[in-house]
Amino acid sequence: MSQTLAAPRSAATRWSQFYALTKPRVIQLIVFCALIGMLLAQPGLPDWRLAGAATVGIWLVASAAAAFNCLVEQQIDRRMARTAWRPSAKGELPSGQTLLFSAVLCAAGSAVLYFWVNALTMWLTFATFVGYAVVYTVVLKPLTPQNIVIGGASGAMPPVLGFAAMRGEVGHEALILCLIIFLWTPPHFWALALYRAEDYRRAGLPMLPITHGSEFTRLQVLLYTIVLFAATLLPFVFRMSGAIYLAAALVLGGLFILYAWQLWRDYSDALARATFRFSIWHLSLLFAALLLDHYLMPWIALVVG
Repeated sequence: MSQTLAAPRSAATRWSQFYALTKPRVIQLIVFCALIGMLLAQPGLPDWRLAGAATVGIWLVASAAAAFNCLVEQQIDRRMARTAWRPSAKGELPSGQTLLFSAVLCAAGSAVLYFWVNALTMWLTFATFVGYAVVYTVVLKPLTPQNIVIGGASGAMPPVLGFAAMRGEVGHEALILCLIIFLWTPPHFWALALYRAEDYRRAGLPMLPITHGSEFTRLQVLLYTIVLFAATLLPFVFRMSGAIYLAAALVLGGLFILYAWQLWRDYSDALARATFRFSIWHLSLLFAALLLDHYLMPWIALVVG
């Protein structure tokens, strides 16, 4: 009886370990940004069958990239308190199984995108996989403190994938959203790196706080948030959005700059944590406002007109 009960429990544990490799919270934000791209790509509601297939395909390939990242960085993860809990770092999953898991997810996601969405979305998503899992993880991260800046191009791709899925092409609207995420990435991750500096030092990674110090990194966070603020106004400038989004961009951007200013002037780990947490809310609420504006402004214009 006990053996019968142990088998399902062991299988459930093993699946939960594989699931943890996909970095679910990170993937949720990626899929959310891709979905925003899908919804903004066309007026009105999208073809839900197409959007559903695109969402599943992007989720699978992004999860594959996360699992591959865990495989490559398992030795580094063991030395960092933030990541030491991962199954790959604890040696709970053999490397061969992790690699196979990543390959199966990538192949399945690519197949979904190719056969049920379009070839352009499949190739762009696969390029994003290579950019994150290979170029960023294997090459950039251990070699240069600018790893976040250069590697951020891969993380900024989800809205582009969403637009490509719906339109079969990449327009300037998608590139504007890509630029916003690209500029958001450095202050987001450097805020984390500031209060996790000792973790990165033990891991031997050349993160900016390690190579250039805390004060220089905090200045970079402030400068990037200012440039990011300007970039978040582009959707309004290019008439992708209206007053609802503009108000959200001004408020959220102002708050992000305030956090960065305080971090630069009077550093504390608690403030760095708060800045990191707010950066996640900043991007999520900014894109949510863009979506709200997309669907509400036409109705408001109709009522007012």
